[in-house]
Amino acid sequence: MHPQEDFNPEAFKFRDLHPDVSIGTASDRYAGWIGQVYSADRYANRIRSRQNKVGGRSFTERVLPVESVEEYFEHFGVLELDFTFYRLLLEVDGRPSQNYHVLQNYRQHLGEGDPLFLKVPQIIFAQKLRRSGKFIANPDYLNAEVFADRFYVPAVELLGRHIRGFLFEQEYQRKQDRPSPEKLAEDMDRFFESIPRDDRYHMEIRTEPLLTPSLFSVMRRHGVGQVLSHWTWLPSLRRQFALSDHTFTNRGGDSILRLLTPRGMRYEDAYAKAHPFDRLVEGMATPGMIEDTVGLMEQGIEKKARVNVIVNNRASGNAPLTARRIVSRFLAARQQADKPDTSPSKR
Repeated sequence: MHPQEDFNPEAFKFRDLHPDVSIGTASDRYAGWIGQVYSADRYANRIRSRQNKVGGRSFTERVLPVESVEEYFEHFGVLELDFTFYRLLLEVDGRPSQNYHVLQNYRQHLGEGDPLFLKVPQIIFAQKLRRSGKFIANPDYLNAEVFADRFYVPAVELLGRHIRGFLFEQEYQRKQDRPSPEKLAEDMDRFFESIPRDDRYHMEIRTEPLLTPSLFSVMRRHGVGQVLSHWTWLPSLRRQFALSDHTFTNRGGDSILRLLTPRGMRYEDAYAKAHPFDRLVEGMATPGMIEDTVGLMEQGIEKKARVNVIVNNRASGNAPLTARRIVSRFLAARQQADKPDTSPSKR
């Protein structure tokens, strides 16, 4: 573990917030966080610019070198790496892919006890893939062999216990395209039965009608955690948790809350509002998001589940500042709960 100052929310030092709570972000190398998480002089002349096309518009992103993850973990307790969503770690012929080499670079800069969540490549868990502007059926959907051989095994060999979890994310299913809830549950049961047994699996289903008792039964049977995601077309975090009968389903004892986009706001609109990710955007965050997050943190602590809160820039403009708001509200709630009841009936 890296040497660090005492817990200090004002300095964005969140690692020691609570033994059963970890605060982190979705991705990490944003130059917009300089002065919050990153030191300006540490990366002088090593900030790279790249173009990202979102919703028909081109945006310039300024990116720090991978070694900045060392400073990141002086502030946060966990990190979600989402670039693994877009490519497997091994090519068809077994050669390491570009993503493997980037992940290998990260490994060189991780300290003991620095944990990661890896997003499983979409080619494993997406029913359809966007190709040449169209969505086509994914021939490798729920392919257990591809998952094991070209992602899971190389990831575990490379990172070992640095991996706190694998995050399986499935895209929103339109009504005319979605399977029946029973079919989805059967497919998931078959898939998780076929892949290597591991207590670090978590699943994010983005279609509310598919979040049914039959699916949650499969998740409990295989110890797969429910990812509670604050995202465009999903109901509130509290509503999602209620659908699972207020239970944490991951066998390893972890739970994941992902704060991604404001509810009702599309990805491209959230990205455009948040860019360049260096400040909070007034009025962007969905009312109640922070309160729901803190409430679920409290429930996780009560039920002995380790809660991992993953904050995205797109939730309200800047992930570190959003995290600080969550921590401030959490501390206030804990202090209030610890106050003695001095009402007349209790004297």
